[in-house]
Amino acid sequence: MKIALITNSRIPSLTANSIQAMKVGQALMQLNHDVKMFAPKETEITNYQSLLTHYGLRITPNLELLPSQRHLKRFDFIFHAQRAAKRFGADLIYTWLPQSAVMGLWAGYPVVLEMHADVSGVMGAWWLRQFWKARERKLMTVTTSALRNALERSTRIQFKNDSVIVAPNGVELEKYDGLPNPSEARHQLNLPDGLTVGFTGHIYPGRGADLLFELAKQMPQVNFLWVGGTPELVDFWRGKLTEAKMTNVTMTGFVKHESIPLYQAASDILLMPYSRSISASSGQDIAEVINPMKMFEYMASGRAIVSADLPSIREVLNEGNAVFVEVSAENREQRVESWRLELEKLLANESLRMKLGNQARKDVEQFSWVKREEMVMEEFKIAEKSLFG
Repeated sequence: MKIALITNSRIPSLTANSIQAMKVGQALMQLNHDVKMFAPKETEITNYQSLLTHYGLRITPNLELLPSQRHLKRFDFIFHAQRAAKRFGADLIYTWLPQSAVMGLWAGYPVVLEMHADVSGVMGAWWLRQFWKARERKLMTVTTSALRNALERSTRIQFKNDSVIVAPNGVELEKYDGLPNPSEARHQLNLPDGLTVGFTGHIYPGRGADLLFELAKQMPQVNFLWVGGTPELVDFWRGKLTEAKMTNVTMTGFVKHESIPLYQAASDILLMPYSRSISASSGQDIAEVINPMKMFEYMASGRAIVSADLPSIREVLNEGNAVFVEVSAENREQRVESWRLELEKLLANESLRMKLGNQARKDVEQFSWVKREEMVMEEFKIAEKSLFG
């Protein structure tokens, strides 16, 4: 099929939604679809090789950046994207924007709409209701069952089971084949040897930066590896570490996506230290529905995972492949203590770390990006048949 991918993500950027959109585009191309991506023109792209490097891709969709004015809330972009999809001769519109999905349906296109967070405001709910009212060929994907429930609450609509599927995020499994053991990975990266607790990803509010700092402070005998973060936040926390005279923390700042697997392999334990409130790059609280891409990367690395105990996380992880820590602690001291105790128990039990990591690696096999998009396209065909026979 000729598939027009319409995203409002800034490309290139470091946001999760930007990375996810590019991974989806690559997977659809690997399934032999003709894919063209349309995004707002907020950057200048000099060549496609830079996109491959930035996102750690092997192939990238043809990308067209279209006019977008923030004061118009990107409605001009949606209009331009619709016209561009028509020029492309698209057979299908695949989008992350309810407005774009609805306009595509109104124009007679079949549509796949990906939802990763709850709608916001009255108009957000209105656009999604229009999507469900349209009697056209369509499919909506949600990353968690919790998100489906949240969207049904927001729109006050009971979604049709044959037109919505749970499609969690994924991982490029081939990038995690043949990873070295933690000690060898640390050697390759010139990191300090010794038991290491790692974290990769952004540090928006609720992502656990303060918790990581306190854990490292209370566990000076353990190395902590912090990979990622914006330059401003990395500088802030480096300053805090220097002020506290802490020498057991390595902060890398941004690293190329293709290097992430080796950094994850350098850890004996990987953390997902979420709190009860988690801010997305948009500022929206996504704690109820979160389905982080790093969770699948952690699993693929074959390392033990310690995660905040959130219901949406348990849609993928369980006691057989991870250790959970309650997020209901009444104060910061109790929260830090809970995490420290679980880490100390796991650091002292190498056989349990190996068992958890091996099971996680087995369980993640079903979550490759290609398998995900294969399922989405197959479910779209089923939804299409149910509507038109």
